[in-house]
Amino acid sequence: MLLKVDINKFNTLIEINSLINSYNADLHGLLAQILGFATTLCESEASSLMLVNRETRELYFEVATGSKGSEAAKFTVKMGEGIAGWVASHNKSLIVNDVEHDQRHSKKIPDQIGYPSKTMLAVPMRLKDECVGVIELLNKKDGKFFTQDDLEWLEIFANQAALAIRNTQSIEKARVKIDQLQTELSKKQEYHTLIAKSPMILEKLEIINRIAQTDSSVLILGESGVGKELFAEKIHLLSPRNAAPFVRVNCAALPEGLLEDELFGHVKGAFTSAIQDRPGRFEAAGRGTIFLDEIGDLPLALQAKLLRVIQQKTFEKVGSDKTVTVDVRILAATNRDIETLVERGEFRSDLYYRINVLPLYIPPLRQRPEDIPELAGFFLKKYQAETKKHFEGFSNEAMEFMLSYTWPGNVRELENSVERACVIGKEKWIQKEDLFLRSSSSIIEQSGGGGRNLKNALNAFKAHFIQKTLEENKWNQTETAKALDIQRTYLSRLIKDLSIKEP
Repeated sequence: MLLKVDINKFNTLIEINSLINSYNADLHGLLAQILGFATTLCESEASSLMLVNRETRELYFEVATGSKGSEAAKFTVKMGEGIAGWVASHNKSLIVNDVEHDQRHSKKIPDQIGYPSKTMLAVPMRLKDECVGVIELLNKKDGKFFTQDDLEWLEIFANQAALAIRNTQSIEKARVKIDQLQTELSKKQEYHTLIAKSPMILEKLEIINRIAQTDSSVLILGESGVGKELFAEKIHLLSPRNAAPFVRVNCAALPEGLLEDELFGHVKGAFTSAIQDRPGRFEAAGRGTIFLDEIGDLPLALQAKLLRVIQQKTFEKVGSDKTVTVDVRILAATNRDIETLVERGEFRSDLYYRINVLPLYIPPLRQRPEDIPELAGFFLKKYQAETKKHFEGFSNEAMEFMLSYTWPGNVRELENSVERACVIGKEKWIQKEDLFLRSSSSIIEQSGGGGRNLKNALNAFKAHFIQKTLEENKWNQTETAKALDIQRTYLSRLIKDLSIKEP
């Protein structure tokens, strides 16, 4: 029998398919939407979506609608019991327009909740021909009977629900596998190289040497791209916990619906796709360090749970009432003005004070130009190897421009620009044009009337840097030019222009 053409129902199917393909964070919410669509379009008073528990051979209510839905959801149904149990055990659909006199009908639930069933549709949800659940529609509105057309539409909705379950289970299996691989990698993980030449950063490293020996929480502040994660790594590596895992979590990169599960894990059966116990990041970091990047984006609901972990070293997994104890040091970072977030009520003040025991501010790259040549040289070696190209270094114009650029994206932007230059560069030396940086972001050009003072400051830095390098090479200009990756003639001109004199 062909389905009657119904534009509303076809549009609903298109919407459901879109949800299935894009909304994987909350299976319960997705199933509830599918059931809601089916209930409305088939004009029933109430409905339920029940899933099969393979171990107990029972059906449990995942979603139940109607005036008595919340009460019905407390019950379970055995395979073969009632109309839903019959559908699950026989894997067949049913139209029952006289429920009261149907031999398969069980009065247990209707009698206990006081909601009589007059007419019913029940269809199986199938995965590879196996029934994984049942959708029931109760009591066609206005005293009407359910039709074969209703049944066939409901079977389509049931197939969509089964597809949502399959997709979510596949994602969960993939996450479990990824977790296993991450655990293996954490045992032999690699850390970034921290390049430091400026007095500002050398001072921070000296502070890190001291705070690394404690177990106090550290809040690392700074603009995006300054390398806050590298400093967190350094704290871990210098700490007594360095033999244990260092676990990274980007609080802004995970959807709110997944973040609690990601941090604290879940137990089998906590939700539909929870096919096995899964440890969270806190457990994975046992006796080590957990780094919570972008903590300013942590939802308020999770801030209370995190506060408890810091204070009591305990938490519960999703779906469990069993308390888990962990021994983990917490490092946090944010590029947001967290004090303003506290004033607005967007970040708990008690949590802020707990994580801000040892604050560490990382200055932006524009405030520490001494690091630019060192970092640029490091990235050049890295991306020369990756692109299998060779460059002698940066041209004089390129280096001057990098030193005068404001670097709004900080070290990350510098790395990206050097990588880009290695890819597109064609000459022996990296040219200014290869960096693809906007001239309008130059410190001098942005400074307007104050450009003269900033230029003098930049020249002072150059003079100091060159003189120091000359001293390291016993004032041998040839060796100094090699050390600076510039030409000998250009070094001589700089010495003259900057009035550098040997003592």
